[in-house]
Amino acid sequence: MIRAQLPSLQGVWDILDRVLDPEVPVVSVVELGIIRDLEWQQQRLQVTLTPTYSGCPATAFIEEEILQALHQAGIPDVQLRQQLAPAWTTDWISESGRNKLRDYGIAPPVGSASKRSLLGEDPIVACPQCGSEHTERVSEFGSTACKALYRCTDCLEPFDYFKCI
Repeated sequence: MIRAQLPSLQGVWDILDRVLDPEVPVVSVVELGIIRDLEWQQQRLQVTLTPTYSGCPATAFIEEEILQALHQAGIPDVQLRQQLAPAWTTDWISESGRNKLRDYGIAPPVGSASKRSLLGEDPIVACPQCGSEHTERVSEFGSTACKALYRCTDCLEPFDYFKCI
């Protein structure tokens, strides 16, 4: 019996970099930083992922998309493993992911996840449409729980801000 050639780990990373987040369909699961580790165990691929938060409603859908992409790439035996600790943080979003968020009209997280937000200090969030830093928070929650709704006071456009978590 001839075994099919399985992709290298870099090849698997490349495959997963084409799996898009369903809530922000311009950013991949790799760019979001939710893929924590890949490991070949004999002919089985183990994929370790950390959801953006433990109750994220998109997690099951993302896992199905990951499995489908890997199976279509000829990897029949895949084990998904959720790792909840350490908890996912917006610090794990890649620079390319942050740029794609901005280009899509969502302000990327400002700075790093820290206790500043717990102390009530609002970050300076630049408008993704015009680049102005003259913005204001309209609501703590935007289109999803991980985003806040902001408005630019220069161009007057509303936009989501991907909160630091």
